[in-house]
Amino acid sequence: MVQEYRAEDQSPATVETTTGTVEVFDETDPTHMCRVAELRATGIDALDTLVTQRASLRSLTPAPGEPELAEPAQWILYPWRGTLVRLLGPLGFRRLRLDRNRNKITTTEQEQLSQLRIGIVGLSVGSAIAHALALEGTTGYLRLADFDDLDLSNLNRLSATVLDLGVNKAVLAQRRIAEIDPYLRVDAWTDGVDENTIDDFLDGLDLVIEECDSFDVKVLIRDRARRRGIPVVMETSDRGLIDVERYDLDPQRPLFHGLVGDIDSASVAGLSVREKIPFGLRILEADAISSRMAASVLDVGTTLSTWPQLGGDVLLGGASVAAAVRRFGLGEPLPSGRARIDIGEHLDQLREPLIPQGPTESATGQSAGTADLRSLYDTCTDIDAVAFAATRAPSGGNAQPWIIDVDTTGITLRIDETRSSTVDIEHRGSFVALGAALHNARIAAAHRNILGETDITGDGTATTARIAFTTGTDTRLATQLPGMLDRVTHRGAPGTDPILPELTNLADLAARLSTQTHRVHLIEDRDTIDRLAENISATDRIRFLTDRLHREMIAELRWPDSHDLDTGIEVTSLGIPTAGLAALELLRRPDVMTHLNLWDTGQALRSDTITRLTSSNAIAVITQTGTSARDYIRGGAVAEEFWIHTQAQGYSVHPITPLPLYATAAHHLKRLTPDRVDELTTLRDELNTLTATTSSHPATLILRIFRTSTPASPSRRHTPHH
Repeated sequence: MVQEYRAEDQSPATVETTTGTVEVFDETDPTHMCRVAELRATGIDALDTLVTQRASLRSLTPAPGEPELAEPAQWILYPWRGTLVRLLGPLGFRRLRLDRNRNKITTTEQEQLSQLRIGIVGLSVGSAIAHALALEGTTGYLRLADFDDLDLSNLNRLSATVLDLGVNKAVLAQRRIAEIDPYLRVDAWTDGVDENTIDDFLDGLDLVIEECDSFDVKVLIRDRARRRGIPVVMETSDRGLIDVERYDLDPQRPLFHGLVGDIDSASVAGLSVREKIPFGLRILEADAISSRMAASVLDVGTTLSTWPQLGGDVLLGGASVAAAVRRFGLGEPLPSGRARIDIGEHLDQLREPLIPQGPTESATGQSAGTADLRSLYDTCTDIDAVAFAATRAPSGGNAQPWIIDVDTTGITLRIDETRSSTVDIEHRGSFVALGAALHNARIAAAHRNILGETDITGDGTATTARIAFTTGTDTRLATQLPGMLDRVTHRGAPGTDPILPELTNLADLAARLSTQTHRVHLIEDRDTIDRLAENISATDRIRFLTDRLHREMIAELRWPDSHDLDTGIEVTSLGIPTAGLAALELLRRPDVMTHLNLWDTGQALRSDTITRLTSSNAIAVITQTGTSARDYIRGGAVAEEFWIHTQAQGYSVHPITPLPLYATAAHHLKRLTPDRVDELTTLRDELNTLTATTSSHPATLILRIFRTSTPASPSRRHTPHH
C-alpha cells in the first residue's frame, strides 16, 4: 500500500495513515476555512504562532521578498496528534525554516537540492537518513519503503516513542517528516519492495538509499538501479561505513563493487540463509568490521537473537548519507567506493590543542621603543646613522623594499624587486617607500653635518637615489630628527574622545609642503570621509576575496610565534583586542575566502576599515604630477615629512592603500583581479573623484589621521645592505 502526501494539490492535501489524514487548509479558500471552523468547534487542540513566525520571517537577512511576505497562511491538521497548527505558506515557511542552513548550503544550492527525488528502502537506519534529509531540506520528494511495524526492540535506535508502537516504520518516518515540514512530499510504501514492485518504486528517482536487512532485496535494488542508471548509497552503522555505487556514471560496474563477484537478482534466487552468509561477510569486508560486531556475529543464534546496532551509530549514518546526498545533488565529487567514518578511531586520537605562545623575550627585545632608537642612532658612526635612519622609513606591509649601499662617499638607495607584490603596480609603492627612506637619510645626514647633493637618476626599476657625503647641513631637515625617530605607524582605532575639529595647523602644514608637482590635500568633510570609507572598504573586500591578493596580504602578517619578525606587520600592532585575534585566524584562511568569493558575500570584511576611517579626524591625500619612478620617490619624501610633522602635533597616522591606488590604466586593474575588474573599475573611478586624482595626477599615498591615547610600537627592521 502506498500512502502519499502532495502539498501542491489545490484541495486539502492528505497523507493517508492508519489513524487519519494530514490536511493542509489555505486561509484564502472559504471551503477550507469552513472545515477548519468545524474542526475547531469540536474542541481540537489548535496551535497558532503565526504572529511570531511572521516577525521572525521579517527579521531575516537579507529581507524576504513580497511573495514570501504576502503569501497566505495555512492550517495543518495532524490527526494522529489531534492538533491543528497554523503556519506560514510554503515559500515563507521554507525560507524561515531553512535560513540557518546558509551558508553551509547557499540559497541557490538549496533550490538545486530541492529538486532531488530520493527513495529509501529500510526505515530503521533509513529513518535517521530520511530525517536528516528532511531537516536539511535537501530533497523535494521522498519515497520510503518498509513492511515492518515499530517494535519495542527498535527503540534503541529509532527516534520514536512507546506511543508509536505498532505503527508501520515508513508511516512513522512519514509522520515525523510531516511534523518538520508539512509541505515536503513523502510517499510511504508500507509493503516494502519486491520483484513485483521494485520497478515502480525506482521510477522517477534520482538516487536510492538501501538500508534493508534482506540480502535478496539488497541485490534486487542494485540490479534494477543499475539497469536504470540510478546511484545507490548504503550505510552499515558499524565503524561508520558509507558505501556509494555510481551506476549513473558506470552502468556496467558490478554490484557491491565486485566484492561478491558478478551477481544479479536472478543468481541469488533460491539460495538458503546459510548460503547467503558468505556473501554478507564479503560485502561488509569481514576483516574491517569492528571487533565487537565480528564477535557478535559468531554469537547470533546462541546468546544473541540478531546483530547489534547502536542509536548513535544510526544517527551518524544519517549525517554521513545526508552529506553524500548533498555532494551528489550539487555535482560535487562523489565517486563509487566506500569510506569509514569511525568515531572510535577519532576518539583514540584525542590530543591537547596547541596553545599559541606569546612573543619570546628575544623577539620582544628586537622591537625597540623610540628611546632605544635614539640610543641606537647616537651610537652609530655618521654613515651608519644615515643608513639606520633610512631603514626607519615606512613601507607597504613593512616589506622594506630597498637595497641600501653606503660608503664614505655617500649612500645609494634602490628598490629590491623581490620584495614587491601584486598591489605594488610597476613598483610604485616601493618607490614611495624609497622616497620616505631618502627623506629620513637626508634628515640624518643634515643632523650629522654630512649632507651633500641629492640626485635621483635612472629609469624604471633601475632608478636610484643618492646622497653625497660632504660637509653640510639643512636646519629644516636636522630639526626633524626627533620626529623621524619617533614616527610610527599606528594601525589601531581612534580613541573614544570626540573628534577634534581644530585641524588648522595641519591645513597650514599641507599648504606649506605642497609644490607645483606634489600636493598634500586634506579631507575634513565628514560626508566625503564616509564615502571614502565605503569605497576603500569595498576594495579591501575584493583584496580578501581574490586568492592571490589575499595570500600576499596574509603573508605580510607576523604572529607571535613567527620566525621572521624583522619584516612584515605584527598582529599585535593591529589594534585588535585579544579576543578579536581569533577572528583573524578565520580571515587568514584561503579556503574561507574562496567560499565567500563564490557566494559573493563577505560584506563583514569591510567593517574594520569603515569603522577606522569614519572615526578619523581627517584623511590626507598626497598627489603628484606624473607617474615616473622619480615622481613617486619625491612623493614618498613629501608624505614622510608630512607624517613626521603631523605626529609631532599629537596625531596618529596610518597609511591606507586602497587596492587600485597605483592603478592608472585598465590593464593594471585586470592584473589585480581579473574576475572583478568591472567592480574595481567603478571603485577606482569613484576613488579618483573623492580624492581629486586622475591618471596623470595620481595619488602617492593616503593617510588616515586620528587622535588616540594608546601608544604604538615601532615596527621591526632588518639590517640594511652595505
